[in-house]
Amino acid sequence: MMTTKTATVIDYIVQRIADEGVQHCFGVPGDYAFPVGDAVDRNPNIKWIGCSNELNASYAADGYARARGAAMLSTTYAVGELSAINGVMGAKAERSLVFHVVGMPSYQNQRLRKTMHHTLGDGIFDKFIDISAQAACSHAVINPDNCMIEMERVIAEARRNNQPAYIVVPSDYAQAPVTPAEVRPLKLKSNEASLKKAVAAITERIKNAKSIVALPAFTLSRVGLQKEARKAIEALGCPFATTSMEKSIIDESHPQFAGMYSGVLSAEETRKVVEGAELVLNIGGVSLNDETTMGFSTHLDPARFISIGLNDVRVGDQLFGSVRIADVLAALAKLKSGAPRYKQTPQGNPSINGKPSDKITMDALYPRYAAFIRSGDNVVLESGSSSFGLPPLTLPDDVRVHIQMLWGSIGWATGASFGIALADPKRKTILITGEGSHQLTANEIGNMGRFGANPIILCLNNDGYMVERALEPNPDWSYNDLAKWRYADVPHALGCTDWFTTRVETLGELDAALKAARESKSGAYIEVIGGRMDMPKGLAFAHTRLKELYGEAV
Repeated sequence: MMTTKTATVIDYIVQRIADEGVQHCFGVPGDYAFPVGDAVDRNPNIKWIGCSNELNASYAADGYARARGAAMLSTTYAVGELSAINGVMGAKAERSLVFHVVGMPSYQNQRLRKTMHHTLGDGIFDKFIDISAQAACSHAVINPDNCMIEMERVIAEARRNNQPAYIVVPSDYAQAPVTPAEVRPLKLKSNEASLKKAVAAITERIKNAKSIVALPAFTLSRVGLQKEARKAIEALGCPFATTSMEKSIIDESHPQFAGMYSGVLSAEETRKVVEGAELVLNIGGVSLNDETTMGFSTHLDPARFISIGLNDVRVGDQLFGSVRIADVLAALAKLKSGAPRYKQTPQGNPSINGKPSDKITMDALYPRYAAFIRSGDNVVLESGSSSFGLPPLTLPDDVRVHIQMLWGSIGWATGASFGIALADPKRKTILITGEGSHQLTANEIGNMGRFGANPIILCLNNDGYMVERALEPNPDWSYNDLAKWRYADVPHALGCTDWFTTRVETLGELDAALKAARESKSGAYIEVIGGRMDMPKGLAFAHTRLKELYGEAV
Protein backbone atom coordinates (compact mmCIF):
# COMPACT_ATOMS: atom_id res chain seq x y z
CA MET A 1 0.00 0.00 0.00
CA MET A 2 1.39 3.42 -0.97
CA THR A 3 2.35 5.58 2.03
CA THR A 4 5.46 7.42 0.83
CA LYS A 5 5.82 11.15 1.38
CA THR A 6 6.58 11.68 -2.33
CA ALA A 7 3.25 10.30 -3.59
CA THR A 8 0.85 12.79 -5.13
CA VAL A 9 -2.77 12.80 -4.07
CA ILE A 10 -3.99 11.23 -7.30
CA ASP A 11 -1.23 8.61 -7.35
CA TYR A 12 -2.28 7.62 -3.85
CA ILE A 13 -5.97 7.43 -4.83
CA VAL A 14 -5.28 5.28 -7.89
CA GLN A 15 -2.96 2.91 -6.04
CA ARG A 16 -5.37 2.59 -3.13
CA ILE A 17 -8.12 1.55 -5.54
CA ALA A 18 -5.72 -0.90 -7.22
CA ASP A 19 -5.10 -2.37 -3.76
CA GLU A 20 -8.79 -3.32 -3.75
CA GLY A 21 -8.19 -5.74 -6.64
CA VAL A 22 -9.02 -3.37 -9.51
CA GLN A 23 -6.77 -3.81 -12.56
CA HIS A 24 -8.60 -1.66 -15.14
CA CYS A 25 -9.99 1.87 -15.14
CA PHE A 26 -12.90 2.64 -17.48
CA GLY A 27 -13.42 6.18 -18.55
CA VAL A 28 -13.39 9.07 -21.00
CA PRO A 29 -10.62 11.69 -20.77
CA GLY A 30 -11.33 15.34 -19.96
CA ASP A 31 -9.03 18.21 -19.07
CA TYR A 32 -10.02 18.44 -15.40
CA ALA A 33 -9.47 14.69 -15.17
CA PHE A 34 -6.10 14.65 -16.94
CA PRO A 35 -4.30 14.04 -13.62
CA VAL A 36 -6.45 10.91 -13.09
CA GLY A 37 -5.63 9.51 -16.52
CA ASP A 38 -1.96 10.35 -16.08
CA ALA A 39 -1.83 8.55 -12.74
CA VAL A 40 -3.53 5.46 -14.20
CA ASP A 41 -1.15 5.43 -17.17
CA ARG A 42 1.96 5.54 -15.00
CA ASN A 43 0.68 2.99 -12.48
CA PRO A 44 1.85 -0.53 -13.44
CA ASN A 45 -1.01 -2.15 -11.51
CA ILE A 46 -3.95 -0.65 -13.40
CA LYS A 47 -4.69 -0.16 -17.12
CA TRP A 48 -6.65 2.62 -18.78
CA ILE A 49 -9.65 1.39 -20.79
CA GLY A 50 -11.02 4.22 -22.90
CA CYS A 51 -14.73 3.97 -23.71
CA SER A 52 -16.87 5.60 -26.39
CA ASN A 53 -18.78 7.72 -23.86
CA GLU A 54 -19.21 8.05 -20.12
CA LEU A 55 -22.47 6.11 -19.98
CA ASN A 56 -20.86 3.12 -21.68
CA ALA A 57 -17.92 3.43 -19.29
CA SER A 58 -20.24 3.35 -16.28
CA TYR A 59 -21.99 0.24 -17.61
CA ALA A 60 -18.63 -1.42 -18.24
CA ALA A 61 -17.49 -0.56 -14.71
CA ASP A 62 -20.72 -2.03 -13.31
CA GLY A 63 -20.14 -5.27 -15.22
CA TYR A 64 -16.49 -5.39 -14.17
CA ALA A 65 -17.46 -4.93 -10.52
CA ARG A 66 -19.98 -7.76 -10.74
CA ALA A 67 -17.28 -10.11 -11.99
CA ARG A 68 -14.28 -8.78 -10.04
CA GLY A 69 -15.79 -7.35 -6.85
CA ALA A 70 -14.90 -3.70 -7.50
CA ALA A 71 -14.22 -1.37 -10.43
CA MET A 72 -12.84 2.08 -11.21
CA LEU A 73 -14.55 4.71 -13.35
CA SER A 74 -12.96 8.02 -14.32
CA THR A 75 -14.89 10.99 -15.71
CA THR A 76 -14.40 14.70 -15.86
CA TYR A 77 -16.32 17.30 -13.91
CA ALA A 78 -20.01 17.99 -14.64
CA VAL A 79 -20.45 16.97 -18.29
CA GLY A 80 -18.64 13.68 -17.79
CA GLU A 81 -19.93 12.65 -14.40
CA LEU A 82 -23.51 13.59 -15.28
CA SER A 83 -23.32 11.50 -18.46
CA ALA A 84 -22.24 8.54 -16.31
CA ILE A 85 -24.70 8.99 -13.49
CA ASN A 86 -27.38 6.64 -14.87
CA GLY A 87 -24.94 3.75 -14.99
CA VAL A 88 -23.53 4.54 -11.55
CA MET A 89 -27.04 4.78 -10.11
CA GLY A 90 -27.81 1.36 -11.57
CA ALA A 91 -24.72 0.03 -9.82
CA LYS A 92 -26.07 1.48 -6.57
CA ALA A 93 -29.51 -0.09 -7.09
CA GLU A 94 -28.06 -3.53 -7.83
CA ARG A 95 -25.07 -3.32 -5.47
CA SER A 96 -22.00 -3.14 -7.69
CA LEU A 97 -19.01 -1.45 -6.10
CA VAL A 98 -17.71 1.21 -8.49
CA PHE A 99 -15.10 3.77 -7.42
CA HIS A 100 -16.13 6.83 -9.44
CA VAL A 101 -13.19 9.26 -9.52
CA VAL A 102 -13.93 12.74 -10.86
CA GLY A 103 -11.42 15.45 -11.65
CA MET A 104 -12.83 18.94 -11.01
CA PRO A 105 -11.57 22.50 -11.62
CA SER A 106 -8.61 23.59 -9.52
CA TYR A 107 -9.14 24.80 -5.98
CA GLN A 108 -7.50 28.09 -6.98
CA ASN A 109 -10.05 28.76 -9.72
CA GLN A 110 -12.90 27.69 -7.45
CA ARG A 111 -11.80 30.18 -4.77
CA LEU A 112 -11.54 32.94 -7.39
CA ARG A 113 -15.02 32.00 -8.71
CA LYS A 114 -13.75 32.06 -12.25
CA THR A 115 -16.17 31.47 -15.13
CA MET A 116 -14.95 28.08 -16.36
CA HIS A 117 -16.12 25.66 -19.03
CA HIS A 118 -18.34 22.75 -17.91
CA THR A 119 -20.03 25.08 -15.40
CA LEU A 120 -23.21 27.15 -15.34
CA GLY A 121 -21.09 30.31 -15.40
CA ASP A 122 -22.10 31.35 -11.90
CA GLY A 123 -18.84 30.71 -10.08
CA ILE A 124 -20.41 27.90 -8.02
CA PHE A 125 -18.55 24.62 -8.35
CA ASP A 126 -20.03 22.20 -5.83
CA LYS A 127 -23.62 21.80 -7.06
CA PHE A 128 -22.79 18.73 -9.19
CA ILE A 129 -21.27 17.03 -6.16
CA ASP A 130 -24.72 16.99 -4.57
CA ILE A 131 -26.09 15.24 -7.68
CA SER A 132 -23.39 12.61 -8.20
CA ALA A 133 -23.19 11.81 -4.50
CA GLN A 134 -26.79 10.54 -4.68
CA ALA A 135 -25.55 7.72 -6.92
CA ALA A 136 -23.07 6.58 -4.27
CA CYS A 137 -23.21 5.30 -0.71
CA SER A 138 -20.17 7.35 0.30
CA HIS A 139 -18.32 10.31 -1.15
CA ALA A 140 -15.44 12.64 -0.42
CA VAL A 141 -13.88 15.80 -1.82
CA ILE A 142 -10.17 15.07 -1.54
CA ASN A 143 -7.34 17.42 -0.63
CA PRO A 144 -3.75 16.66 0.38
CA ASP A 145 -4.50 16.76 4.12
CA ASN A 146 -7.58 14.50 4.17
CA CYS A 147 -6.61 12.15 1.33
CA MET A 148 -5.39 9.12 3.28
CA ILE A 149 -8.06 9.32 5.98
CA GLU A 150 -10.96 9.95 3.59
CA MET A 151 -9.95 7.16 1.23
CA GLU A 152 -10.17 4.63 4.06
CA ARG A 153 -13.56 5.97 5.10
CA VAL A 154 -15.15 5.87 1.63
CA ILE A 155 -13.64 2.47 0.80
CA ALA A 156 -14.92 0.96 4.05
CA GLU A 157 -18.41 2.37 3.52
CA ALA A 158 -18.46 1.19 -0.10
CA ARG A 159 -17.39 -2.29 1.02
CA ARG A 160 -19.95 -2.31 3.83
CA ASN A 161 -22.83 -1.59 1.45
CA ASN A 162 -21.26 -2.96 -1.75
CA GLN A 163 -22.29 0.19 -3.60
CA PRO A 164 -20.44 2.95 -5.46
CA ALA A 165 -18.11 5.49 -3.89
CA TYR A 166 -17.79 8.97 -5.41
CA ILE A 167 -14.32 10.54 -5.09
CA VAL A 168 -13.82 14.15 -6.26
CA VAL A 169 -10.44 15.82 -6.48
CA PRO A 170 -9.59 19.35 -7.73
CA SER A 171 -6.95 19.21 -10.46
CA ASP A 172 -4.30 21.21 -8.56
CA TYR A 173 -4.79 19.21 -5.36
CA ALA A 174 -4.52 16.00 -7.41
CA GLN A 175 -0.92 16.80 -8.29
CA ALA A 176 0.12 18.00 -4.82
CA PRO A 177 2.03 15.71 -2.42
CA VAL A 178 -0.20 13.74 -0.11
CA THR A 179 0.08 14.61 3.58
CA PRO A 180 1.14 11.43 5.41
CA ALA A 181 -1.24 10.16 8.08
CA GLU A 182 -1.42 7.08 10.26
CA VAL A 183 -4.13 4.96 8.63
CA ARG A 184 -4.91 1.31 8.14
CA PRO A 185 -7.66 -0.32 6.07
CA LEU A 186 -10.81 -0.72 8.15
CA LYS A 187 -11.75 -4.36 8.64
CA LEU A 188 -15.50 -4.94 8.54
CA LYS A 189 -16.65 -7.30 11.25
CA SER A 190 -19.76 -8.17 13.20
CA ASN A 191 -20.60 -6.97 16.67
CA GLU A 192 -20.18 -10.23 18.56
CA ALA A 193 -23.07 -9.69 20.96
CA SER A 194 -25.46 -8.72 18.17
CA LEU A 195 -24.30 -11.67 16.05
CA LYS A 196 -24.88 -14.09 18.90
CA LYS A 197 -28.43 -12.80 19.44
CA ALA A 198 -29.21 -12.90 15.71
CA VAL A 199 -28.01 -16.50 15.36
CA ALA A 200 -30.00 -17.53 18.44
CA ALA A 201 -33.18 -15.96 17.03
CA ILE A 202 -32.65 -17.63 13.63
CA THR A 203 -31.90 -20.98 15.28
CA GLU A 204 -35.10 -20.81 17.30
CA ARG A 205 -37.23 -20.14 14.22
CA ILE A 206 -35.52 -22.88 12.22
CA LYS A 207 -35.90 -25.41 15.05
CA ASN A 208 -39.66 -24.84 15.22
CA ALA A 209 -40.36 -24.69 11.48
CA LYS A 210 -41.95 -27.70 9.81
CA SER A 211 -40.91 -26.51 6.32
CA ILE A 212 -38.21 -24.08 5.18
CA VAL A 213 -37.22 -22.60 1.83
CA ALA A 214 -34.14 -20.47 1.13
CA LEU A 215 -34.07 -17.60 -1.34
CA PRO A 216 -30.40 -16.76 -2.01
CA ALA A 217 -30.16 -13.16 -3.26
CA PHE A 218 -28.19 -11.58 -6.10
CA THR A 219 -26.08 -9.72 -3.53
CA LEU A 220 -24.29 -12.97 -2.67
CA SER A 221 -22.61 -12.97 -6.07
CA ARG A 222 -21.56 -9.32 -5.66
CA VAL A 223 -19.67 -10.08 -2.45
CA GLY A 224 -18.47 -13.55 -3.48
CA LEU A 225 -20.41 -15.60 -0.94
CA GLN A 226 -22.15 -18.11 -3.21
CA LYS A 227 -20.20 -21.08 -1.79
CA GLU A 228 -20.89 -20.03 1.79
CA ALA A 229 -24.60 -19.71 1.05
CA ARG A 230 -24.62 -23.15 -0.58
CA LYS A 231 -22.95 -24.69 2.49
CA ALA A 232 -25.56 -23.13 4.77
CA ILE A 233 -28.41 -24.40 2.58
CA GLU A 234 -26.86 -27.88 2.45
CA ALA A 235 -26.54 -27.97 6.23
CA LEU A 236 -30.21 -27.11 6.61
CA GLY A 237 -31.27 -29.61 3.94
CA CYS A 238 -34.00 -27.25 2.77
CA PRO A 239 -34.97 -26.45 -0.83
CA PHE A 240 -33.84 -23.20 -2.39
CA ALA A 241 -35.34 -21.22 -5.26
CA THR A 242 -34.16 -18.20 -7.21
CA THR A 243 -35.77 -15.33 -9.05
CA SER A 244 -34.48 -14.25 -12.45
CA MET A 245 -32.05 -11.86 -10.72
CA GLU A 246 -30.30 -14.85 -9.13
CA LYS A 247 -30.25 -17.08 -12.19
CA SER A 248 -27.57 -19.79 -11.68
CA ILE A 249 -26.21 -18.19 -8.48
CA ILE A 250 -25.98 -21.78 -7.20
CA ASP A 251 -25.76 -24.60 -9.75
CA GLU A 252 -29.20 -25.62 -10.94
CA SER A 253 -28.23 -29.30 -10.88
CA HIS A 254 -28.00 -29.07 -7.09
CA PRO A 255 -30.37 -31.65 -5.54
CA GLN A 256 -31.94 -28.99 -3.31
CA PHE A 257 -32.74 -26.60 -6.17
CA ALA A 258 -36.53 -26.20 -6.39
CA GLY A 259 -36.58 -24.08 -9.55
CA MET A 260 -37.01 -20.46 -10.56
CA TYR A 261 -39.68 -18.60 -8.64
CA SER A 262 -41.64 -16.07 -10.71
CA GLY A 263 -45.08 -15.87 -9.17
CA VAL A 264 -47.83 -17.50 -11.18
CA LEU A 265 -45.41 -18.42 -13.96
CA SER A 266 -43.42 -20.65 -11.62
CA ALA A 267 -43.57 -24.41 -12.08
CA GLU A 268 -46.31 -25.80 -9.81
CA GLU A 269 -43.83 -27.64 -7.59
CA THR A 270 -41.67 -24.52 -7.21
CA ARG A 271 -44.62 -22.38 -6.26
CA LYS A 272 -45.80 -24.91 -3.67
CA VAL A 273 -42.31 -25.08 -2.13
CA VAL A 274 -41.87 -21.31 -1.90
CA GLU A 275 -45.37 -20.11 -1.08
CA GLY A 276 -46.19 -23.06 1.16
CA ALA A 277 -43.07 -22.88 3.34
CA GLU A 278 -43.59 -22.07 6.98
CA LEU A 279 -40.26 -20.22 7.04
CA VAL A 280 -38.56 -18.29 4.21
CA LEU A 281 -34.83 -17.59 4.57
CA ASN A 282 -34.11 -14.44 2.57
CA ILE A 283 -30.33 -14.67 2.25
CA GLY A 284 -28.86 -11.37 1.14
CA GLY A 285 -31.95 -9.31 0.33
CA VAL A 286 -34.02 -10.70 -2.54
CA SER A 287 -35.63 -8.03 -4.75
CA LEU A 288 -39.27 -9.03 -5.16
CA ASN A 289 -39.94 -6.32 -7.72
CA ASP A 290 -42.53 -6.08 -10.48
CA GLU A 291 -40.23 -7.87 -12.95
CA THR A 292 -39.09 -10.80 -10.82
CA THR A 293 -42.62 -11.43 -9.51
CA MET A 294 -44.27 -11.24 -12.94
CA GLY A 295 -46.39 -8.25 -12.09
CA PHE A 296 -46.65 -8.89 -8.33
CA SER A 297 -48.31 -12.26 -8.90
CA THR A 298 -46.73 -13.81 -5.80
CA HIS A 299 -48.42 -15.02 -2.60
CA LEU A 300 -45.80 -14.57 0.10
CA ASP A 301 -46.43 -13.72 3.75
CA PRO A 302 -43.74 -11.30 5.06
CA ALA A 303 -44.33 -12.64 8.57
CA ARG A 304 -42.74 -15.92 7.48
CA PHE A 305 -39.47 -14.26 6.42
CA ILE A 306 -36.11 -14.20 8.11
CA SER A 307 -34.12 -11.56 6.21
CA ILE A 308 -30.33 -11.74 6.35
CA GLY A 309 -28.92 -8.53 4.91
CA LEU A 310 -25.31 -7.61 4.22
CA ASN A 311 -25.08 -5.87 7.61
CA ASP A 312 -28.14 -6.80 9.65
CA VAL A 313 -30.66 -9.53 10.35
CA ARG A 314 -34.41 -9.21 10.74
CA VAL A 315 -36.42 -11.91 12.49
CA GLY A 316 -40.05 -10.87 12.82
CA ASP A 317 -40.07 -7.51 14.57
CA GLN A 318 -36.52 -7.94 15.84
CA LEU A 319 -33.63 -6.24 14.02
CA PHE A 320 -30.03 -7.11 14.81
CA GLY A 321 -27.58 -4.49 13.52
CA SER A 322 -23.83 -4.61 12.86
CA VAL A 323 -24.02 -8.24 11.76
CA ARG A 324 -22.07 -9.23 8.64
CA ILE A 325 -23.69 -11.77 6.35
CA ALA A 326 -20.53 -13.91 6.06
CA ASP A 327 -20.60 -14.52 9.81
CA VAL A 328 -24.29 -15.45 9.75
CA LEU A 329 -23.73 -17.90 6.89
CA ALA A 330 -20.85 -19.52 8.79
CA ALA A 331 -23.17 -20.01 11.77
CA LEU A 332 -26.00 -21.38 9.59
CA ALA A 333 -23.61 -23.94 8.10
CA LYS A 334 -23.33 -25.48 11.57
CA LEU A 335 -27.09 -25.78 12.11
CA LYS A 336 -29.33 -28.72 11.46
CA SER A 337 -33.00 -28.44 10.60
CA GLY A 338 -35.72 -30.76 11.79
CA ALA A 339 -37.58 -30.29 8.51
CA PRO A 340 -37.38 -33.13 5.95
CA ARG A 341 -34.42 -32.94 3.55
CA TYR A 342 -35.41 -31.87 0.06
CA LYS A 343 -34.42 -33.50 -3.20
CA GLN A 344 -35.50 -32.04 -6.52
CA THR A 345 -37.19 -33.81 -9.37
CA PRO A 346 -34.94 -32.92 -12.34
CA GLN A 347 -36.67 -30.84 -15.00
CA GLY A 348 -35.26 -30.93 -18.51
CA ASN A 349 -35.39 -28.13 -21.06
CA PRO A 350 -37.79 -28.17 -23.99
CA SER A 351 -36.39 -30.20 -26.87
CA ILE A 352 -34.63 -28.47 -29.75
CA ASN A 353 -37.40 -28.26 -32.33
CA GLY A 354 -37.98 -27.04 -35.86
CA LYS A 355 -36.65 -27.88 -39.31
CA PRO A 356 -33.53 -26.17 -40.70
CA SER A 357 -35.66 -24.27 -43.22
CA ASP A 358 -38.05 -22.91 -40.56
CA LYS A 359 -38.07 -19.24 -39.63
CA ILE A 360 -36.73 -18.43 -36.17
CA THR A 361 -39.32 -18.31 -33.38
CA MET A 362 -38.79 -17.58 -29.70
CA ASP A 363 -39.97 -21.09 -28.80
CA ALA A 364 -37.16 -22.48 -30.94
CA LEU A 365 -34.56 -19.80 -30.19
CA TYR A 366 -34.12 -19.89 -26.42
CA PRO A 367 -33.78 -23.69 -26.07
CA ARG A 368 -30.99 -23.39 -28.65
CA TYR A 369 -29.33 -20.67 -26.62
CA ALA A 370 -29.58 -22.82 -23.47
CA ALA A 371 -27.97 -25.73 -25.32
CA PHE A 372 -25.27 -23.43 -26.73
CA ILE A 373 -24.20 -22.11 -23.31
CA ARG A 374 -21.40 -24.11 -21.71
CA SER A 375 -20.05 -24.59 -18.23
CA GLY A 376 -17.65 -21.72 -17.52
CA ASP A 377 -19.47 -19.11 -19.64
CA ASN A 378 -20.45 -15.61 -18.55
CA VAL A 379 -23.93 -14.86 -19.90
CA VAL A 380 -25.15 -11.25 -20.00
CA LEU A 381 -28.87 -10.68 -20.55
CA GLU A 382 -30.25 -7.33 -21.64
CA SER A 383 -33.30 -5.81 -20.01
CA GLY A 384 -36.04 -6.81 -22.40
CA SER A 385 -37.15 -9.99 -24.11
CA SER A 386 -33.90 -11.90 -23.41
CA SER A 387 -34.34 -11.41 -19.66
CA PHE A 388 -37.69 -13.20 -19.96
CA GLY A 389 -36.69 -15.79 -22.56
CA LEU A 390 -33.61 -17.47 -21.10
CA PRO A 391 -34.02 -17.52 -17.26
CA PRO A 392 -36.80 -20.15 -17.18
CA LEU A 393 -34.48 -22.66 -18.90
CA THR A 394 -31.96 -24.80 -17.03
CA LEU A 395 -28.32 -23.91 -17.66
CA PRO A 396 -25.15 -25.98 -17.10
CA ASP A 397 -23.20 -25.83 -13.85
CA ASP A 398 -20.64 -23.06 -13.35
CA VAL A 399 -22.41 -20.58 -15.63
CA ARG A 400 -22.53 -17.01 -14.36
CA VAL A 401 -25.57 -15.04 -15.44
CA HIS A 402 -25.56 -11.25 -15.28
CA ILE A 403 -28.85 -9.38 -15.53
CA GLN A 404 -30.06 -5.90 -14.51
CA MET A 405 -33.61 -6.75 -13.53
CA LEU A 406 -34.25 -4.01 -10.98
CA TRP A 407 -32.69 -0.88 -12.52
CA GLY A 408 -33.51 -2.10 -16.03
CA SER A 409 -31.61 0.49 -18.07
CA ILE A 410 -31.72 -0.53 -21.72
CA GLY A 411 -28.29 -0.61 -23.30
CA TRP A 412 -26.67 -1.71 -20.03
CA ALA A 413 -25.83 -5.22 -21.18
CA THR A 414 -23.61 -4.24 -24.12
CA GLY A 415 -21.43 -2.01 -21.95
CA ALA A 416 -21.51 -4.45 -19.03
CA SER A 417 -20.38 -7.29 -21.31
CA PHE A 418 -17.24 -5.33 -22.10
CA GLY A 419 -16.40 -4.91 -18.43
CA ILE A 420 -17.25 -8.52 -17.57
CA ALA A 421 -15.07 -9.86 -20.40
CA LEU A 422 -12.05 -7.86 -19.19
CA ALA A 423 -12.65 -8.72 -15.52
CA ASP A 424 -13.01 -12.45 -16.17
CA PRO A 425 -11.01 -13.28 -19.33
CA LYS A 426 -10.80 -17.02 -18.66
CA ARG A 427 -14.54 -17.32 -19.31
CA LYS A 428 -16.24 -16.73 -22.63
CA THR A 429 -18.65 -13.80 -22.35
CA ILE A 430 -21.94 -14.21 -24.25
CA LEU A 431 -24.17 -11.16 -24.69
CA ILE A 432 -27.83 -11.83 -25.51
CA THR A 433 -29.54 -8.58 -26.44
CA GLY A 434 -32.32 -7.08 -28.51
CA GLU A 435 -31.74 -4.48 -31.19
CA GLY A 436 -33.57 -1.67 -29.37
CA SER A 437 -31.31 -1.81 -26.33
CA HIS A 438 -28.27 -2.52 -28.45
CA GLN A 439 -28.63 0.66 -30.49
CA LEU A 440 -27.98 2.75 -27.39
CA THR A 441 -24.49 1.40 -26.70
CA ALA A 442 -23.37 -0.62 -29.74
CA ASN A 443 -20.48 1.79 -30.37
CA GLU A 444 -18.67 0.07 -27.48
CA ILE A 445 -18.09 -2.91 -29.76
CA GLY A 446 -15.13 -1.01 -31.23
CA ASN A 447 -13.43 -0.98 -27.83
CA MET A 448 -14.23 -4.66 -27.31
CA GLY A 449 -12.11 -5.34 -30.38
CA ARG A 450 -9.46 -2.78 -29.41
CA PHE A 451 -8.85 -4.35 -26.00
CA GLY A 452 -9.36 -7.99 -27.02
CA ALA A 453 -12.56 -8.64 -25.09
CA ASN A 454 -13.82 -11.02 -27.84
CA PRO A 455 -17.38 -11.76 -26.69
CA ILE A 456 -20.07 -13.65 -28.57
CA ILE A 457 -22.93 -11.24 -29.27
CA LEU A 458 -26.39 -12.56 -30.15
CA CYS A 459 -28.55 -9.64 -31.27
CA LEU A 460 -32.26 -10.22 -31.89
CA ASN A 461 -33.63 -8.04 -34.69
CA ASN A 462 -37.43 -8.08 -34.44
CA ASP A 463 -38.21 -4.71 -35.98
CA GLY A 464 -38.45 -2.44 -32.98
CA TYR A 465 -38.70 -2.26 -29.21
CA MET A 466 -40.22 -5.66 -28.46
CA VAL A 467 -40.41 -5.14 -24.69
CA GLU A 468 -42.16 -1.80 -25.17
CA ARG A 469 -44.64 -3.31 -27.61
CA ALA A 470 -45.39 -5.97 -24.99
CA LEU A 471 -45.91 -3.56 -22.11
CA GLU A 472 -48.65 -1.39 -23.55
CA PRO A 473 -52.11 -2.05 -25.00
CA ASN A 474 -51.23 -0.68 -28.45
CA PRO A 475 -47.92 -2.07 -29.75
CA ASP A 476 -47.96 -0.08 -33.00
CA TRP A 477 -47.14 3.43 -31.82
CA SER A 478 -44.46 4.96 -34.04
CA TYR A 479 -42.12 5.54 -31.09
CA ASN A 480 -41.55 1.78 -30.84
CA ASP A 481 -39.97 1.73 -34.29
CA LEU A 482 -36.20 1.89 -34.85
CA ALA A 483 -33.69 2.87 -37.50
CA LYS A 484 -33.11 -0.24 -39.59
CA TRP A 485 -29.45 -1.00 -38.95
CA ARG A 486 -27.46 -3.68 -40.73
CA TYR A 487 -26.37 -5.12 -37.42
CA ALA A 488 -24.07 -7.83 -38.72
CA ASP A 489 -22.00 -5.12 -40.44
CA VAL A 490 -21.47 -3.11 -37.24
CA PRO A 491 -18.41 -4.94 -35.79
CA HIS A 492 -16.40 -4.63 -39.00
CA ALA A 493 -17.37 -0.98 -39.38
CA LEU A 494 -16.09 -0.36 -35.83
CA GLY A 495 -12.72 -2.00 -36.46
CA CYS A 496 -13.37 -5.60 -35.40
CA THR A 497 -12.22 -6.88 -38.78
CA ASP A 498 -11.28 -10.37 -37.57
CA TRP A 499 -14.63 -11.13 -35.90
CA PHE A 500 -17.01 -13.73 -37.24
CA THR A 501 -20.25 -11.97 -38.19
CA THR A 502 -23.42 -13.14 -39.89
CA ARG A 503 -27.15 -12.54 -40.26
CA VAL A 504 -29.50 -15.53 -39.82
CA GLU A 505 -33.18 -15.96 -40.69
CA THR A 506 -33.71 -19.74 -40.46
CA LEU A 507 -33.04 -22.32 -37.77
CA GLY A 508 -30.49 -24.06 -39.95
CA GLU A 509 -28.57 -20.82 -40.45
CA LEU A 510 -28.74 -20.14 -36.72
CA ASP A 511 -27.39 -23.58 -35.80
CA ALA A 512 -24.46 -23.19 -38.21
CA ALA A 513 -23.73 -19.66 -36.98
CA LEU A 514 -23.69 -20.70 -33.32
CA LYS A 515 -21.18 -23.43 -34.13
CA ALA A 516 -18.96 -20.99 -36.03
CA ALA A 517 -19.22 -18.38 -33.25
CA ARG A 518 -18.01 -20.87 -30.66
CA GLU A 519 -15.08 -21.81 -32.91
CA SER A 520 -14.04 -18.21 -33.58
CA LYS A 521 -10.67 -17.29 -32.09
CA SER A 522 -11.74 -13.66 -31.78
CA GLY A 523 -15.17 -12.13 -31.22
CA ALA A 524 -18.41 -13.20 -32.91
CA TYR A 525 -21.62 -11.39 -33.77
CA ILE A 526 -24.87 -12.99 -34.93
CA GLU A 527 -27.84 -10.91 -36.05
CA VAL A 528 -30.93 -13.06 -35.43
CA ILE A 529 -34.09 -12.16 -37.36
CA GLY A 530 -37.26 -12.73 -35.31
CA GLY A 531 -40.96 -12.03 -35.70
CA ARG A 532 -42.24 -8.55 -34.87
CA MET A 533 -44.67 -9.71 -32.17
CA ASP A 534 -43.17 -13.10 -31.33
CA MET A 535 -42.18 -12.90 -27.68
CA PRO A 536 -41.13 -15.24 -24.86
CA LYS A 537 -43.85 -16.64 -22.60
CA GLY A 538 -42.94 -14.41 -19.65
CA LEU A 539 -43.14 -11.24 -21.71
CA ALA A 540 -46.44 -12.30 -23.26
CA PHE A 541 -47.77 -12.85 -19.75
CA ALA A 542 -46.57 -9.40 -18.67
CA HIS A 543 -48.75 -7.99 -21.45
CA THR A 544 -51.76 -9.40 -19.57
CA ARG A 545 -50.69 -7.79 -16.26
CA LEU A 546 -50.58 -4.14 -17.28
CA LYS A 547 -53.05 -3.05 -14.60
CA GLU A 548 -50.99 -4.75 -11.88
CA LEU A 549 -47.75 -3.32 -13.25
CA TYR A 550 -48.81 0.26 -13.82
CA GLY A 551 -52.06 0.76 -11.92
CA GLU A 552 -55.53 1.70 -13.11
CA ALA A 553 -55.96 4.49 -15.64
CA VAL A 554 -57.47 7.61 -14.07
